[in-house]
This record gives sequence, C-alpha cells and structure tokens, in this order.
Amino acid sequence: MADNKPMAAIGSYEMALPFQAVGVKTVILTPENRGTFEKVLEQLAREDYAVVFIQEDLFVEFTDKVEEINDKYNTSVLPVPGPSGATGAGLASIRGSVEKAVGMDIFAER
Repeated sequence: MADNKPMAAIGSYEMALPFQAVGVKTVILTPENRGTFEKVLEQLAREDYAVVFIQEDLFVEFTDKVEEINDKYNTSVLPVPGPSGATGAGLASIRGSVEKAVGMDIFAER
C-alpha cells in the first residue's frame, strides 16, 4: 500500500495558487512575512510532508536551510519558477541531485 503523504507549496500568491487548485497545501509569503520561510519549511518537514515546492527566489535566498531540510528529513524540497519566470536555479538543483545520486552529470552536453 502506498503512503499518501501530503505536499505543500511555499511562495507568492501567483506561484502558489495553481497548487492550491489541485489540493496542495499552500503557504503564501508576502514581503512582510518572508522572514518566516525557514520556520514554515521546518514545520512542514517535521509534519512529514513528502514534497514541498518552493519559489525559486526562496530557494536561492535560503539554500542552506533547504539543504539542511533535504539532509535531515524525508521531505524533498523542490524549486519552481515564480511569477517573474525561471532563474535556472531549479534545473541546477535537479542536475546537482542527479549528479550526486549517479556519480556523474548525465545532462552534460557532449
């Protein structure tokens, strides 16, 4: 029997709204409450969320906390583009994770 662990999304209203539409728990961060990101992420990880999607700019700003959560908990923290578009941080993160898992960069141009 498969585990049905919850998923969450943290970011701006524009980024999180589509996730909310499909039943994913959303946490809206505004410039005023952006400082709560680390606390919110830690709480979701402690509550055993399987996946937490975060806006790319949060991923870049709080990379150390994201890495800590990925190492300490069974929660996968994945960056997604925000309203201003992709920055490349998400692809770089996936590339690094795959390289770490298989021991080489399988996405490298040859």
